[in-house]
Amino acid sequence: MSKIIKIGMADLNVAAPPDKLQTCGLGSCVGVCLWDPITKIGGMAHIMLPSSTQGKTGNDAKFADTAIPMLIEQMTKIGAEKSRLVAKIAGGAQMFSFYSANDIMKIGERNAEAVKNALQQFKIKLLAEDTGGNYGRTIEFCTRDGQLYVRTINLGEKYI
Repeated sequence: MSKIIKIGMADLNVAAPPDKLQTCGLGSCVGVCLWDPITKIGGMAHIMLPSSTQGKTGNDAKFADTAIPMLIEQMTKIGAEKSRLVAKIAGGAQMFSFYSANDIMKIGERNAEAVKNALQQFKIKLLAEDTGGNYGRTIEFCTRDGQLYVRTINLGEKYI
């Protein structure tokens, strides 16, 4: 019997089969799922902001540049191999309209880009993504097969 491990905002956790990882309410935030296809160990982070240089809160799970290394560390502690990790991401929406060319307001886009940069830095291949748009998402990651289930309001659901 599998259990669903819930990941809160600015939070992360790891799991082994048959357990699943889930986070709700991804708007401009990005859900990052890492997976080792041999051990089937998975991890998920709910990232709120692109960079920890924008203000320390004492919660490194909040930022793309600090959450991803933390997630890798927790996964390797329970048996994942860093060199085998692959990723899927979702979220990074632009939830509100702004009449400004100022990139600071494009937090969803900036979050998605920061996550992709961090994945590249750690040489983790991005297998799939469902990012952008102007709608929220709830995601559930299955450690058994590495499938990421993405559910949206009014726009349906899919596996990536």
